[in-house]
Amino acid sequence: MSITAQTALFQNGSRGSLAEGELGNADAGVSMASLRGADAAHLTLHNVDLASCLMSGTLHLDQLRLEGECPLAPAPSGLRRRGLILVRWTARRTLAEEHHWRATQGRAGWQEAPEGVEVVGPAVLAPVYRQLRKSLEDGKNEPDAADFYYGEMDMRRHDRKRPRAERALLALYWAMSGYGLRSSRALGWLLGAMAATVLVMMLWGIPTDDPKPATTGRLTGQTISLTTDKPNPVNPTGSLRSRLTSERWEKSLRVVVNSVVFRSSGQELTTTGTYTEMASRLTEPVLLGLTALAIRGRVKR
Repeated sequence: MSITAQTALFQNGSRGSLAEGELGNADAGVSMASLRGADAAHLTLHNVDLASCLMSGTLHLDQLRLEGECPLAPAPSGLRRRGLILVRWTARRTLAEEHHWRATQGRAGWQEAPEGVEVVGPAVLAPVYRQLRKSLEDGKNEPDAADFYYGEMDMRRHDRKRPRAERALLALYWAMSGYGLRSSRALGWLLGAMAATVLVMMLWGIPTDDPKPATTGRLTGQTISLTTDKPNPVNPTGSLRSRLTSERWEKSLRVVVNSVVFRSSGQELTTTGTYTEMASRLTEPVLLGLTALAIRGRVKR
């Protein structure tokens, strides 16, 4: 069965030529109140407002087809105060039931449940988001399915019945890149990590002078013995401010970029610089990969 909202009124005598389930209205204000308990296996919605639709408990929700413009409730926009901290919700499409649950948690900007409507928690909402995501992915609409993936992961992160280790890992994944969907967040962490690495390199990682090989020899009769030795890098001395020079900045930047992109700096470093470079080679390429993953998820066909 299909339910379609028409943008124009039906003309007299034309009802018989319309497909079963089509609805007409001058402002196309057709909305679905609830799908709870319904079987969505053969249901197609076209231009139907789902902003207030209750979907938990729907059978075969992964087979629901959404065509045309079927808006869902958006996350609150703008800055919101949470105690002494200002927060901003990521723009995405959400379920009305997530609005109801977050409102019970005291989150500003989320819509409260109407009187008599049961409020369900993250454990129930995560499978709903998962099935909606599968529905869009089966229809080759992976970019729009990303919002449902975000909702699924967020509900899993808030589900207190899940192991703490899993929730901690999801919290880290959310903070670093928004579950691999927020390229600006991952890019911000990458630039911040690179800036911190450059600063550490300038202050402690780049030696005072580049170590130069020294060759010593000994003549014994007709035999000459030569030994080439390379001295250890000398830690920088003087005040921290005196180490913040353009020359040291250029060397530090070259080390960081080579470590992240080309995986080898080719620069003699102090002990502190060596361990800092090892840490950057481990963490910063991961952030670069998360940035690329997030961009790919939004432009994927």
